[in-house]
Amino acid sequence: MTYRFVANVVYGWHQDLPPGIHVPTAGVAESEDEESFALEFQGGVEEPDEQAVRLGLDSYCVLTPVQNTAYGCVRTVELEGNLLRVTFDPAVLDDLELDDPVVEAVLRAPAEDVARLKDALRHILAYGRAAALPIVIAA
Repeated sequence: MTYRFVANVVYGWHQDLPPGIHVPTAGVAESEDEESFALEFQGGVEEPDEQAVRLGLDSYCVLTPVQNTAYGCVRTVELEGNLLRVTFDPAVLDDLELDDPVVEAVLRAPAEDVARLKDALRHILAYGRAAALPIVIAA
């Protein structure tokens, strides 16, 4: 069953990264509390090197709470109005500690934060090996 939550925290950066952020980053979270549910997407700033390719780390990554991480794992991303829907490759559900490949976030954030999220996601999800690039649908 689709996991759905209200995202009161919405962010995205791929240019002019703020202090402490070293790679393009976008995310949504229930709250600032570290124990709340969250999805964070990170891209690279340089082309992946041979070691990254060999280890399968040559793409964007997705993090869930407690730093569960998977690379190149998104099949589709849809951002329509105030709803973000992400469909993951079922093979990474255990890695991300998810029960269902579809996660929906109802965005409760200012329009400028949603616009930054949308812009950063387009940039982040275009990073890495072609086989890992998802279909991005944004209205």
